[in-house]
Amino acid sequence: MGMDDCVSFFLGPLAAIICEILGEKTTSILGTFLITGGYLISSWATSIPFLCVTMGLLPGLGSAFLYQVAAVVITKYFKKRLALSTAIARSGMGLTFLLAPFTKFLIDLYDWTGALILFGAIALNLVPSSMLLRPIHVKRENNSEIKNICSSLSESGPEILCGTETSCFNEEEFSIKNSTMQKAGQPDKILIVSQNQSEEFNNGPKRNQLLLTSNEESHKKKAISWSCKQLFDISVFSNPFFYIFTWSFLLSQLAYFIPTFHLVARAKTLGIDIMDASYLVSVAGIIETVSQLISGWVADQNWIKKYQYHKSYLILCGITNLLAPLATTFPLLMTYTIFFAIFAGGYLALILPVLVDLCKNSRVHSFLGLAGFFAGIAVLSGPPIAGWLYDRMQTYTGSFYFSGTCYLLSSVSFFFVPWAEKWKSSLTR
Repeated sequence: MGMDDCVSFFLGPLAAIICEILGEKTTSILGTFLITGGYLISSWATSIPFLCVTMGLLPGLGSAFLYQVAAVVITKYFKKRLALSTAIARSGMGLTFLLAPFTKFLIDLYDWTGALILFGAIALNLVPSSMLLRPIHVKRENNSEIKNICSSLSESGPEILCGTETSCFNEEEFSIKNSTMQKAGQPDKILIVSQNQSEEFNNGPKRNQLLLTSNEESHKKKAISWSCKQLFDISVFSNPFFYIFTWSFLLSQLAYFIPTFHLVARAKTLGIDIMDASYLVSVAGIIETVSQLISGWVADQNWIKKYQYHKSYLILCGITNLLAPLATTFPLLMTYTIFFAIFAGGYLALILPVLVDLCKNSRVHSFLGLAGFFAGIAVLSGPPIAGWLYDRMQTYTGSFYFSGTCYLLSSVSFFFVPWAEKWKSSLTR
């Protein structure tokens, strides 16, 4: 697993904070510049530690920003067809097997320095695509009610709404954020509607008067408090669904990359030609892409809950990998590859929709960022563990057994979803 991939998961919490502060569009552009800058600086690399920073840290941080933005923007843009839109958005990941021959072609043509510069230039295409990300302002019912109150009061006076001084708005304030002035969670002005029942107003003609003020000092205090809450947002740790999702996400990421890395190597140990073995990866990528699209469409039909589909795919992935050592010929390996790609594509397309269903009222930013941090541990440790198993056993069967076991364990947490729902509902009574 590449260092940049591990960093992109580990820095999920940081990406969530930056995305909350700067907004999705700015964060996406910043991530693009980090990736491009990393590739361009890497073309002048003179040592391995230098490349660890320029090819690992910078592109990894940029990828973390881009992944966070893509995931959250999809949840804002799509509700009814969230699973299908997620599948379409991530379907290109199944075609990454094309990068290896493309990279080799660029290196043969322009040397490795030229190839890195070209990759940086290609990444810059994400800038115009990031500019297309338009913010979504969701109108809340409370805001519309407040606006109706304000309009009625401004036209007819407060006496129409309040018969007495104590009949309504006792020391209450409504903060109406001007959605057209709002940018990245930082509104320019706050419109405060209050009824002051102090002596100054009770004794004068301004009694029950509606005050519309632009309280900038109050906004600054709230902004500081808001920033601190974002930096130290631990509210998701009190949500049982966070543990359910993180457990599954961690173990599934631990298992996913092991078959991907060891499939061709196992084929070579079985005496299969290297060209035939490379076809396995190509077929897996294509089928996984198709499977994601089908899985997303099926999940959007809402025949059953999305986490039920997700749980079933994880179990099937586990069974498939446990049976993988039985595949000792090329046709059997191809059969295993096809089935594993179908089931893996099925659950990969539902990671984000399941997260949205489980996180309930929690912010998707922090929920995904913290879960991604723990998944980064799995991404970093999975392939080395599989390699250690090969060194101990001198066969790749142990790697597939380990992967299958992790998949089965990753599905266990979803069996606790009904109990978690009952517990949450009991707290609201």
